[in-house]
Amino acid sequence: MRIPVKLNVGDEIRIVAPSRSAGILSKEGFDQAKNRLEDLGFKVTFGKNILESDLQNSSSIEQRVQDIHEAFHDTNVKGILTVIGGFNSNELLPYLDYELIKNNPKVFCGYSDITAIGTAITTQSGFITYSGPHFSSFHMEKAQEYQTTFFKKCLMQSEAYSVESSPIWSDDAWYLDQENRHFEEANWKTYSEGSTKGPLYGGNLSTLNLLQGTPYMPAIKDCVLFIEDDELTIPETFARDLTSLLQVAGNIKALVVGRFQRVSKVTEEQLLFILDKHPMLKEIPVLYDVNFGHTQPIFTFPIGGEVEINSTNKTITFTKF
Repeated sequence: MRIPVKLNVGDEIRIVAPSRSAGILSKEGFDQAKNRLEDLGFKVTFGKNILESDLQNSSSIEQRVQDIHEAFHDTNVKGILTVIGGFNSNELLPYLDYELIKNNPKVFCGYSDITAIGTAITTQSGFITYSGPHFSSFHMEKAQEYQTTFFKKCLMQSEAYSVESSPIWSDDAWYLDQENRHFEEANWKTYSEGSTKGPLYGGNLSTLNLLQGTPYMPAIKDCVLFIEDDELTIPETFARDLTSLLQVAGNIKALVVGRFQRVSKVTEEQLLFILDKHPMLKEIPVLYDVNFGHTQPIFTFPIGGEVEINSTNKTITFTKF
């Protein structure tokens, strides 16, 4: 798997909207995200169609594909960030020019619904993409330091590094109220102990499962699987979606589960009940309540990269990213 050229201070980052459009953001949020990326030393430019918004707060397939193709084709652009997630990035998959993308590998980062398009690019074009902050994520103020630190480590350096747990986490709708936030103590948790290494795939579980049966689904047998889900899941749907993915894989080397939003009602009791259903998960390293997904803060990880997991010591080390 190829690694895109890492970002450097002074590089141009293009913002595209493969899912929901930027029109869903407040002007304050838009400006603050742009300013924060510029403060990191990047030049920030925007796809021409990111403000177009239809009945479902998105834009046409043609408009979204055009912006992605232009971002990959433009030699001045060194990295691509998505505006935000949503529901429909998988609509684009048959219409992307994967040869164009393959011949112009560059950093592509987003999470949630962006799991579909990032994974498809990795599968079809043969280079690592990244599950990490959206453009809109840089609007967040509190807990931004953790998010930015591991964004930079993953996308701006080449040396292997380890991620540690954030000491705090939040489930607040921070984009509605930046001041009155509630944080709780955080730590990663071990379901089953062990250590292993291997290729990494994953992201948003329900979105990744949309790729099953298509050419865009990666071969996840013997991989380290990172999965999370959002507020729309419930214990029963998470359980069946996880089962489906494990059946597709056959065998995996490790499982890492992102922290759930409280509204999902996937409590620790429910999650342990679900994990207990699968004998294979008692035989491999499994971590949960890890800092990625739809709670804050999150770290960035490489789709198609390589990772070492030690669930006994609760360490995650990225070795190819």
